[in-house]
Amino acid sequence: MPDDAAVARDAAEAEAAFSHPAVEPDATVAYGDHPDQVVDLYAPRGDTPRPAPLVVLLHGGAWRSPYDRRHVTPFADFLARRGFAVANVEYRRGSPIPAQGGTAPVAGRWPETFDDVAAAFDALPALVRDALPSADPRRTVVTGHSAGGHLALWVAARHLLPADAPWRTGRPAPLRGVVALAPIADLRAAEELEVCGGACAQLLGGAARFEERLPYADPAALLPSGIATTVVQGRDDIVVPQAVSEAYADAAAKAGEVVGLTLLEDVGHFPLIDPAADACAVVAEEIAQLAF
Repeated sequence: MPDDAAVARDAAEAEAAFSHPAVEPDATVAYGDHPDQVVDLYAPRGDTPRPAPLVVLLHGGAWRSPYDRRHVTPFADFLARRGFAVANVEYRRGSPIPAQGGTAPVAGRWPETFDDVAAAFDALPALVRDALPSADPRRTVVTGHSAGGHLALWVAARHLLPADAPWRTGRPAPLRGVVALAPIADLRAAEELEVCGGACAQLLGGAARFEERLPYADPAALLPSGIATTVVQGRDDIVVPQAVSEAYADAAAKAGEVVGLTLLEDVGHFPLIDPAADACAVVAEEIAQLAF
């Protein structure tokens, strides 16, 4: 159980990360008919060479509906100002939590959350060619924060899904790599630690379906991906503890794959997406190492 000082620090970091005004995209494109099936596109800023590497961004929020892509638009703009083209993906999330009038804190939708992320990635090359010509889809890096980090790792490993999975692809995704930020990367480890109030079991449809659906949804079960992967994790994170990232890195090692694990001292969960935080600059450097 985190102590009072850790809780206060996490709250202050969250407030700082969420204090930045939303940044409107240069374009918004749809990959489906549902209102959540959209992607915000940000062109690279400044005098950087064009076309620029494409960063596909997946937001966090425990796969829950109150948390949408708007809260990472300052981070998307930060990356664009670092010379990247950015695609900020929205996807269907769970039902509202009680404070928003819902009846339960439901995280994610099965199978819609996974349907959307797979469909967005399948559609992105054509969408980017048409709406963001300053981007180079051949140099794509996927990044995601928290629950979005889980989805980033998952989408890069679709070629390893069980044969009957509707999202399975016949070959690895043409990616330069994945940079997962405090990801919920090992669903079993996260559930044992009660990350986000049991969100992992909710994502898979409840405790009764957890084991059955784990092979279809857990990045730690989809290894080795063959795609360069780095995990960035704050040592003081009490939302998604360091142990979750370490469990994923250990699973990768057992599968014969090396996953980079960058541990940041005196950093919690939210500075990784806070443009004003030093940790955010570290994230941009990790992305650049894969993209350029």
